[in-house]
Amino acid sequence: MDGTVLSLFLVSTFAGGLTSGIAGFAAGLVVSGVWLHILTPAQTAVLIVSYGIVNQSYTVWKLRHAFSWRRVGPFVIGGLVGVPLGTVLLTMIDPSIIRVCIGVLLICFSTYNLARPKIMPVSAGRAIDGGIGVLNGAVGGLTGLGGVVVTVWCQMRDWPKDVQRTVFQPVIAATMAMTAVSLAIGGAYTMPTIKLLFIGLPALLAGLWVGLKLYGRLDDVAFRRIILVLLFFSGLTLVIPTIAKSF
Repeated sequence: MDGTVLSLFLVSTFAGGLTSGIAGFAAGLVVSGVWLHILTPAQTAVLIVSYGIVNQSYTVWKLRHAFSWRRVGPFVIGGLVGVPLGTVLLTMIDPSIIRVCIGVLLICFSTYNLARPKIMPVSAGRAIDGGIGVLNGAVGGLTGLGGVVVTVWCQMRDWPKDVQRTVFQPVIAATMAMTAVSLAIGGAYTMPTIKLLFIGLPALLAGLWVGLKLYGRLDDVAFRRIILVLLFFSGLTLVIPTIAKSF
């Protein structure tokens, strides 16, 4: 890896950590636009998952005052059912159709709620939260986006920003951990990839630290807007490539 490529890798890794520190997700959305041009798809997948576990774990620890196993448990348990279900459905459903449908829903949801000054909170119990966990895991197994559904759900519940993050980030971390195990079993963790992981780790942690500092200055309204904007761009990344392939 020459100096220019290494610089691109480190800068994009820092940007991914920064995004995760501010919003709690979408680091993969930020880094993949660069990494897929300078790394192999397998290396990109491994690094997104590995760094994702670091991002989620570190941030949840920093926000541990708002963490509750009682609140998070149904989503994680549901995800344990949903991820294998989504993996099975991969052999039965065209993933591109699912990606477009989810992308359109994300674009509509984020656009509608960005235009609204205040969201009407949804009330739900642990059984419904568990069902959302199953759906989140299934979507993760189908598309690789293991946190989109639960992030949207947290927005609909209109919880305070710290509570939202200590719900959707552990769920994302658990989904990524399952993915990391699958990648490891498949032999994706090669020595060159592990070397890259450690080279980029300081940049990731620096970005994460700066992002958390900026996050501390956000109120609930500003945090909501950032999440909705990132959900909007997540939707675009699902819809545009699939449509482009059809032409």
